Amino acid sequence: MKPAFVYLASQSPRRAQLLDQLGVAHRPLLPAPDEDAEALEAERDGEAPADYVQRVTLAKLDAAVARLHARALPPAPVLCADTTVALGMRILGKPRDAADAAATLRALSGGEHHVYTAVAVAHGARRELALSDSVVRFAVLPELAIERYVASGEPFGKAGSYAIQGPISAWIERIDGSYTGIMGLPLFETRVLLAQAGIAAAP
Repeated sequence: MKPAFVYLASQSPRRAQLLDQLGVAHRPLLPAPDEDAEALEAERDGEAPADYVQRVTLAKLDAAVARLHARALPPAPVLCADTTVALGMRILGKPRDAADAAATLRALSGGEHHVYTAVAVAHGARRELALSDSVVRFAVLPELAIERYVASGEPFGKAGSYAIQGPISAWIERIDGSYTGIMGLPLFETRVLLAQAGIAAAP
């Protein structure tokens, strides 16, 4: 029997919206308060950003599957994703504060960077993983634009201190890759992985 839904192991409302866009029914499978989810995102010295995001995604998937079994929930595929913004080998995570967000945006201004999003699906004993690699080029960001964007609060909680679907998009000259991958869930790769798990996307 084909699964009727997928568990989404992510607190991101954008990922939930993108699954809705695929027409895939989903239920949240979020960490308990006593789980140290942030520890899974710890960086390792010398680790390439693409390797980092895949390792973290699989670690989050393993934690979610363990959570599913511990809670004795109905069986269904589990989907997990993680996004990393990288400037060369430098991983630009979620900003610690306003000063960190502004510094990150200054670093991205007038140049290109990579956005890596890994998506993984567990079904039965199988784990499938896919990686989306996109290149984003920013125009030169005026200091006033940076200050206003940081003051809006949008950079917080977002890798690289920005959301491509927000006002900052007016300063993005071009992208080469997956727009939905930059948002946090590459729909092409996600559709393929879910099909392998027996879940068909619409149409």
